[in-house]
Order: sequence, then structure tokens, then C-alpha cells
Amino acid sequence: MEWTEQAEDAIAKVPFFVRKKVRKRVEKEAAQTGKNQVTLGEVKATQTRFLSGMDAEIKGYQVETCFGSEGCPNRIASADDLVEQIEALFKQEDILSLLRQQVKGDLKFHHEFRVAVAQCPNGCSQPQIKGIGIISAARPGVTEEACIGCGACVDACQEGAIALTGDGEQPEIDFDRCLMCAKCVKACPTGTLATATQGYRVQLGGRLGRHPRLAMELPGIHTQTQVIEIVKQCIRFYREKSRHGERFSNLLTRAEFEKMVQK
Repeated sequence: MEWTEQAEDAIAKVPFFVRKKVRKRVEKEAAQTGKNQVTLGEVKATQTRFLSGMDAEIKGYQVETCFGSEGCPNRIASADDLVEQIEALFKQEDILSLLRQQVKGDLKFHHEFRVAVAQCPNGCSQPQIKGIGIISAARPGVTEEACIGCGACVDACQEGAIALTGDGEQPEIDFDRCLMCAKCVKACPTGTLATATQGYRVQLGGRLGRHPRLAMELPGIHTQTQVIEIVKQCIRFYREKSRHGERFSNLLTRAEFEKMVQK
């Protein structure tokens, strides 16, 4: 489906978190009327219908994913099963019913509980600004295999977290800089570097809006089972604290976050 320049300019002004959905609907409605080009008129007509019927589109939560499953070269490991489990958990918890009880008037997309899963630290699904952000992680470790001092791991690390010590026979990792992206492991030709721990980093309480805040990261790398338990804990916390459909990030203060860390 072709888009005119005016139509592209108009869709670019739609909030990013619903832009893809609006774009698909514009094209669908244009096609239904037999058109093969989207003009400004089609965008405005669809946008009006979409916004007036927004309440019917709300499901109480959003689970966003990156492009990892579509062949992204930075993908650490598949998170498809994790995403399915999180989706199933939110459906089971029926957050939508809770929001309808607490929010006066029509629901809007900012009322939804937002989760983002990224399959590498590039974070294309923007986990740092979601209520729950989940990022695939692979912590590298040094094995007993001899290092040939080729420097491939040093060249692969964009964070400058690896150095070759002494006469270049042993890689040393600065974990304060390491983002656990596994690029050094993939680059190592000898197996001197290998994945020591694989799982997920978890960040909580991120948001945009009038008072934006980056999410706070729980310490450690978590298994898939642990991630699901963390999500369950967050949902329980939300049910206990929410009174008027507030954002999870507005309820999760630094003090409450520290309590979660200690559990």
C-alpha cells in the first residue's frame, strides 16, 4: 500500500505506542474501500474512528516484543515461550476488569499495564520505559581453553569491557561495563570465552509521559521461571496498591522497589 507524503507526515504524529496499530488499520480500511494509496483523508477518517472507539480496543495490558524472532543478528536467545507465558498470565489475571472498576469513564491506552521483552541489550522494544522490562542476557566467562591473543573479543565489545592482560594470553572482563550481549563469546575463535550464565535482566517502573522515569533494575540474571514469578509479584503488588487505575510505575516507589529486591 502506497502512502502520500502528507499521509506519512500525519501518521508520524500519532503516539509511537499505537502508531503501528493505527497504520495497519488505515491500510485495512483503505483497502476495504478499493483504494491502493493512503492519503491524508484516509488517515484522518481512520484516526477519528479509532480514537472514538479506543475503549473497545483496551485489553488491560500490552506485552511488546522486539524484532529478535524475525532474524535479528543481535538476538541472544528465543524469548517466544516467555512472551506467551506472560500473555497467558495477564489474561488469567484479568487486569481489564480491575481497570473498568477503578477508572471513571472510558479507558485509554495509558491505563494499560505495559511489559516489554527485548532479546538483546539494544532494547528495541524499549524495556527501560515500561512497567516491566525484560532483557535477554548472557554473562560471559573465561574457560580453560588457551587464548591466542587475537583480540577478536576486544574488537567485538562495544562497551570496552574486555582487555587482554599480560602478554595477551588471557581476556579480562569488566562486568561494570559488560551488558551481557554475548558478542564477545560469538567472536572468540578458540572457546576461551563462553556463556557462563544465560537468562534475563529485569527492570521495573519505567514510564514516559509528563513525569518520565527510567526503570530500576533488579540485581542478577533471572531464569524464565523466576521472571514469571517476578511478573506475578508485580501484578499482586498492582492489585493491592491500585485505587484509580494508576500506572504501575507511579505506585512502585524506590522504597517499594527496594522491598522487592530484598524478597
